Amino acid sequence: MKLRFAPSPTGLLHVGNARVAIANWLHARRHGGAFLLRLDDTDLERSKPEFAAAIEEDLRWLGLDWDERVAQSDRLDRYAAAAERLKAAGRLYPCFETEEELAYKRERRRREGKPPLYDREALRMTPEQVERAIANGKQPYWRFKLSMRPVGWRDLVLGERNVKLSAISDPVLIRADGSPLYTFTSVVDDLEMGITHIVRGEDHVTNTGIQLDLYEALGGNPARLAFAHLPLLTDEEGGALSKRLGSISLRHLRKDGIEPAALVGYLAALGTSADPVPGMPRDLAPAYDIPRVSHATARFDTRHMLALNRRVLHEAPFDTVRDRLPEGADETWWLAVRGNLDLMREARHWFDIVRGTIVPPVLEGEGAFLHAALEALPPEPWDSATWAAWTGALKEATGRKGKALFLPLRLALTGEEHGPDLATLLPLIGRERAAFRLRLSAGA
Repeated sequence: MKLRFAPSPTGLLHVGNARVAIANWLHARRHGGAFLLRLDDTDLERSKPEFAAAIEEDLRWLGLDWDERVAQSDRLDRYAAAAERLKAAGRLYPCFETEEELAYKRERRRREGKPPLYDREALRMTPEQVERAIANGKQPYWRFKLSMRPVGWRDLVLGERNVKLSAISDPVLIRADGSPLYTFTSVVDDLEMGITHIVRGEDHVTNTGIQLDLYEALGGNPARLAFAHLPLLTDEEGGALSKRLGSISLRHLRKDGIEPAALVGYLAALGTSADPVPGMPRDLAPAYDIPRVSHATARFDTRHMLALNRRVLHEAPFDTVRDRLPEGADETWWLAVRGNLDLMREARHWFDIVRGTIVPPVLEGEGAFLHAALEALPPEPWDSATWAAWTGALKEATGRKGKALFLPLRLALTGEEHGPDLATLLPLIGRERAAFRLRLSAGA
């Protein structure tokens, strides 16, 4: 078994890319197969080495590795050789129509009540006419002559699928400038690199029919290929994900503090009946099963992903996050605050509250109470019992209890209405900071 992930280095990886990459990797590893990273970089103008490097970095962040790495730009000679074989077999033919001429033909067919398919007019050109067109400065682009038959397969996710090639225009495989298109290069690579399983989005179903015909024309046996087309993602309301989160890059999520184990666990379970659990790919691979993915469109719910993210952070040992915490953070502080984090970026704020400088709000009408709290502030050393002793004394002295007692103290000490248990946090803040903040909040 051998699978591949073939991103184009023309931009950063996003949520949709990540889901496909994770599905390919998990399926390969569960069955002891190989995983190939193949960069679709034949668009030399838009492909950038910095995007290629970013793709590899993001995949490693997700916990994905690969057995081979190939760049299509290094295989142009292989595509040229394959093209010559198709030309010799009469399956690749030159065309000279301009975009304007093609648009006119499509519109004319629509007016005639016909589907706007390419009419194969170029196939009727004689060799002399082709030579004359080239001599007159026209550069041909090349179309693949489809076999005009139904092509079917049993999809691992969608079940029985069938594509009528007679209802599709002959696809362009090579541009007029000689550069090959994805439809062509992908099939040549899949055949020559021994790919056995192709996992990708449902929007490629029609492409699969075309590519199976092309695969066979190049000498491959379509029966050796298995396909799994994942239903496309939508947002929480069922709208197109590409308009919102689908275009959010992994780099953006990473910067915001999303943990890879949360994202991987969520995307691996998305579209199945299984409850998502956080985990890195190596942990999830043994139980991953592509046929469990539903035919129905899957909804990407940020609330569910954030719930997993909280779970990851709340359970994270200090040693696993040490290198991402503010300088000076220790295990005692981390264990005190981790249960209050939704995103890792929030850790900086709680570090400033405990070890740094914050300016709490002035609490109107609470001056007398806060002065009383300052007077009752016990001497150090402090421990986990200090909070209960201090607030117990305040309750006796002021008659306050519940929210009226605790909320002003929390606001004065942390600047927040909610947060970690103050019995744990107060000793970390220390008496000097606590007294200074009580005075500030009292307005004195």
